[in-house]
Amino acid sequence: MRPSRPLAAAAVLALSAGGCGGGEGRGGTAAPTSRTPGARTVSASPSWIPAHVARMSAAEKVGQLFVPTFSGRADALAKIRRYHVGGFVHFAGNMSTPAKNAALSNALQKASKVPLLLDVDEENGVVTRTPYLTRLPGNMALGATRRPADVRAAARVTAAELRAIGINRNYAPVADVNVNPRNPVIGARSFGSDPAQVSTLLTAAVAGIQEARIAATAKHFPGHGDTAVDSHTGLPVITHSRAMWERLDAPPFKAAIAAGVDSIMTAHIVVPKLDASGDPSTLSKTVLTGLLRQRLGFQGVIITDSLQMAGVRKKYSDAVVPVRAINAGADQLLMPPSLPKAYRAVLAAVRSGVIPQRRLDDAVTRILRLKERRGLFQGTAVDPAKAASAIDTPAHRAIARQVAEHATTLVRNQGGILPLKGRKVSVSGSRSAALAAALRRQGVRTTSRSKADVHVLTTHDAGAATASRIRALGPKPVVVAALGRPYDLNSAGRAAAALATYSSSAASVAALARVLAGTLNPTGRLPVPAAGKPVGHGLRY
Repeated sequence: MRPSRPLAAAAVLALSAGGCGGGEGRGGTAAPTSRTPGARTVSASPSWIPAHVARMSAAEKVGQLFVPTFSGRADALAKIRRYHVGGFVHFAGNMSTPAKNAALSNALQKASKVPLLLDVDEENGVVTRTPYLTRLPGNMALGATRRPADVRAAARVTAAELRAIGINRNYAPVADVNVNPRNPVIGARSFGSDPAQVSTLLTAAVAGIQEARIAATAKHFPGHGDTAVDSHTGLPVITHSRAMWERLDAPPFKAAIAAGVDSIMTAHIVVPKLDASGDPSTLSKTVLTGLLRQRLGFQGVIITDSLQMAGVRKKYSDAVVPVRAINAGADQLLMPPSLPKAYRAVLAAVRSGVIPQRRLDDAVTRILRLKERRGLFQGTAVDPAKAASAIDTPAHRAIARQVAEHATTLVRNQGGILPLKGRKVSVSGSRSAALAAALRRQGVRTTSRSKADVHVLTTHDAGAATASRIRALGPKPVVVAALGRPYDLNSAGRAAAALATYSSSAASVAALARVLAGTLNPTGRLPVPAAGKPVGHGLRY
């Protein structure tokens, strides 16, 4: 096992001495203040970092570029020893209890000479990896609130809970503007289809995450919101012109950069009007260096999306992809299909000059700068005994309820069919048992379909099948509530009333029940066009 934190000690010594530019021993600038949560600019590297990078071996530098998966503690420790990895990404299989995960984080950090970035995809809503965190509605629900304060509070809750178990970077928020209802991979993960609104809410999310002292990651550059192909299984081609990209896709990333976002994740998509080579953006120097670095001025860490996804493996081999990604401008390589193969390929490319030394040093400097900004060189230990008490607290659940209530959107209410009090109601569809119980708590009488005056049908990404499900309920009035993507309401024309919650969480189901019962006046607004209504539409009682 490697000694604990020699680099951290060296960093403290260098900073206490005023720093040493270029390792020459002369006085330098003071420690940067960019670790302050919510900082809006990316400071120059702390003066000790270039000197340390110069002392690192090629093998150590290459290791910093990799963020692999791990099967358990032993596997992770082996990868730290053998490959000097820069961090790890967690999935549900790595998550057990808050105390055990906090202890695991401590063990991994102790084993690594350089502090690790311990990452997770915790967007809330559709994408969540950590089963015991406060369950918050996702981005499209937040988009329906149109309230930056809600977004910031929700992001801060998740980040603080991650911090309690030693996770220090979240792959959130999603910056994609979802303008394609058929998008199979983004959908409700987006704040909406209006780039200005997405930008405003994204800024709030970045602030909330980084206020909790973990790194935020805006994704997926240059914009994954207008595709009908999932880049996990194929290679999407987006036909936006350069002008359309500037108007639609770029604004949220510009906003994230202005907000001081720590890292940006690439997309495995082809945008011919941005780069005619046919390479996915992850491997495009024109996109990553030309647009993201030079055009938009991003100076933080660029991390690839998972290199196990089909979208980045269509054209090149698993040994070629990581080398091309680094030369394109990526600083970190997420989830290579084979860490040994990818590591050897990048190390060989460095030693042969295929990857220039300056490109490698630049990437490693950015990675260490991110770790310094988030305070990792000042200490990474968390308290396993206190981790659970910081998670799913009453205050955090109250924020989840608030978001759900602000998000619930009444799209149509023909003949004043809602509220439901005084009617006999049947409930069917996704989460129907939970909704029926919640309605009864609000004083609504639930009954069988044959005895009901009104049918409540819940859907979750049912698409065109929504129409047939409405017909199957017969001639009595139907109320449809979309618990996932609101695009289900495009097929709900026969319904007397239509609502969207954008989430099937317990908080969202409870909020829906209150709106249906009339004990809560709906305030949500559509973040995307749905049911023939424009962005911003929403009814009240």
